[in-house]
Amino acid sequence: MNKSELIDAIATSADISKAAAGRVLDGAMDAIKKAMKKGDMVTLVGFGTFYVGKRAARSGRNPRTGAGIKIKAAKVPKFRAGKGLKDAVN
Repeated sequence: MNKSELIDAIATSADISKAAAGRVLDGAMDAIKKAMKKGDMVTLVGFGTFYVGKRAARSGRNPRTGAGIKIKAAKVPKFRAGKGLKDAVN
């Protein structure tokens, strides 16, 4: 399912226009991004939790030259599925 198909599904289930469903989806994604940027967790009970994980600095290799490189530490977005989502999939 891509974004436009998700918007169609939201519009159908909520009985709203596709334009309104698109604004709702964009607003929800923006709110999740802003919260995660601040370092907050976003928990949707029954669905899952979005949170920011930390990846430590490490050394790697350039695949083209084989030379060693240093990879900086980074913050990465993560998602942990909730029980309701796990049960729906299984």
